[in-house]
Amino acid sequence: MTSSNTEISLSRVVLASNNPGKLREFSALFAPLGIELVPQGELGVPEAEEPHVTFVENALAKARHASRLTGLPALADDSGLCVAALAGAPGVYSARYAQLADPAAVRSDAANNALLVSKLAGVADRRAWYVALLVLVRAHDDPRPLIGEGLWHGEIVETPRGGNGFGYDPHFLLPELGRTAAELDPAEKNRVSHRARALAQLLDKLAPR
Repeated sequence: MTSSNTEISLSRVVLASNNPGKLREFSALFAPLGIELVPQGELGVPEAEEPHVTFVENALAKARHASRLTGLPALADDSGLCVAALAGAPGVYSARYAQLADPAAVRSDAANNALLVSKLAGVADRRAWYVALLVLVRAHDDPRPLIGEGLWHGEIVETPRGGNGFGYDPHFLLPELGRTAAELDPAEKNRVSHRARALAQLLDKLAPR
């Protein structure tokens, strides 16, 4: 069994994602730590299956898959939008929400947002929260993966606002700021987002005791 010793070098870590938005955000978050994130696609790693119904299981499956094929420590995230009035949907299916309703639909942010807005038509409860679940494995068989979870609460607005971010950001209003996630500049988003909060938890576990 591989040791879970945090002394293993984390200077180069494979990022188990090919999502360009996530790559931008994570690269910015990890750069100050002296950690080089290498997208799995650059190392020839195919996408892992995400068959699970929880964020943590999907993230762990992706991290172990990338680490096993590269021999590097791996970071994976599974994230999504949960909406109170939709019993937590789209949740782990956020990236392919429209395809669940119509398998012939093209996977796209626009299609997912259109479906979300249509399902909330006439609904007064607009509460929603982003979830980010980060998993870092030092090796593919790491018995003690490091896990961080971040929640970011807001509301869904019908009319999109802002040109930054990705996913549901143009419809995700932060009432305390009066702006959507897509109206935040990248640096501000990286300070307050669900991913930033999950990363803070994860890094706290990495810190020597």
